[in-house]
Parts: sequence; structure tokens; C-alpha cells
Amino acid sequence: MPGLVLLNSRIFAGAADLTGQSNKVELACEVEDKDVTAFKPAGDPDAGWAEVLGGLASTSISASGQWEAGDPGRVDDESWAALAGRSRHPWTICPVSAAVGELAWVAEALRTEYTLGDAVGEVAPWEAQASGTAPLLRGQVAHPPGTARTASGSGVALNLGALTAGQRVCASLHVLSVAGTAAPVITARVESSGTSGFATATTRATFAAAGTPGGQVARVAGPVTDTWWRLAWTISGTAPSFLFMGAVAVA
Repeated sequence: MPGLVLLNSRIFAGAADLTGQSNKVELACEVEDKDVTAFKPAGDPDAGWAEVLGGLASTSISASGQWEAGDPGRVDDESWAALAGRSRHPWTICPVSAAVGELAWVAEALRTEYTLGDAVGEVAPWEAQASGTAPLLRGQVAHPPGTARTASGSGVALNLGALTAGQRVCASLHVLSVAGTAAPVITARVESSGTSGFATATTRATFAAAGTPGGQVARVAGPVTDTWWRLAWTISGTAPSFLFMGAVAVA
């Protein structure tokens, strides 16, 4: 991929699509370096050089933009819900089209800071900070945010590879809107298969049933020999309609 000027990006946090309310997002990963330097034997070419081991790893997210409120999908509503609940929420960042198969970064993070307001006459801004409680993962979009689902179904197969014993799959689910006349509910799941056609699909993880907007993370621990992955969902209720976004990544 060539270099680019950052003009567009999609940012999903919990139940909110912050794309139209944001103008900055930064993701950071860090591994502590722990000094274990010791004396070296005479003539050792490494003598005089520091030696380090990798310590704790951490993820941080920083975003900002223009303030909006009045809906679970707005930045103020989502931020206050995250802070009040002191709970971890999924963040998914991807290209502006958010098309299936496009690159996506997935993190589960605790909202640690939310700032709003400025001087008179200024466009009301917001800033948010979140600290990851799991690795920042690099994966693919598994379901686009602009496709309404009214019945049970499954998404496009993604070739993410098999999992070794030390690996895992992490999937994010952002339920952005819910409509229906009687108890609409969506229950999404992560499936795998040995073939792209999913002749035999195995459910690897299931998200909690959702009847309101919100965000969730599901994890699958290795080993798994299947190489193809997808999101699938079961929808119930009267005249249901859901907008949701999902991504799947391997660590």
C-alpha cells in the first residue's frame, strides 16, 4: 500500500459510529523494555551494550472531533455511558468505506478520559482517551455498517488462517441501530470452516443477545485448524431491522 494523506477514516466505539463527529484518531502499542544487562566475559562483542527483555505490553487510543449528543450513536452519549459503567468497550478503526475484507484495527479498551467544551464562538470539541485491556489487533472488516439486516444470515468468508495454541481470534461487534415493533433481538456469532464455501460451519464464539445499540468483543482461543472465518447472526422479533458493524482479527 502506498503512502497516503489521512483524509478519511471510520471510527466505531461501542454503539457509536464517530466518523462524522471526529477529525483525529491515533492508535499506539508499546512494550516495556526491562534492563537485564550483566557483565560479559572478556572479549565478548556484546560487552558494553544494554540487554533488554520485553515486559508488559499496552495499547492506547486517542480521538477527537466535533461534539454531538442526543442519541446512543453520538459521542457524548457513548462517552458518558462508557465512563459511568467503567466497562471495556470495543473500538474498531478502518478505511472510510468500511467494506468487507478491508483492513481493520480492533481493540477492547477502557475509556479513561473525556473532555468537551472551549471558548465562546468556537465549534464545540471533544477529546477522548482509552486504554486497551487486550492487544491491539490487525484484521479485516467482516460486516459493513450500512447494510441493514432483517433476517438471520451470515457474512462473507475471510481467509485469516489457522490458529496455533498460542494464538486467538478477536471479533468486534458494534450494534449501531435497532428497529422493530416487538422485541427485536440479534445474536451474532463467530464461525470458522476449512473451506471458503463453509460446507461445514463451526461456531467458535457467540456474542450476547442484543436488543439495543451497544458494543461487544468475542474471543476464540487456539488451536483451530480452520482457516476461513466469518460473522453470522440470528434475528428475531416483529419487523426487525439492525445496522451493525463487525471485524475479525487474529493475534
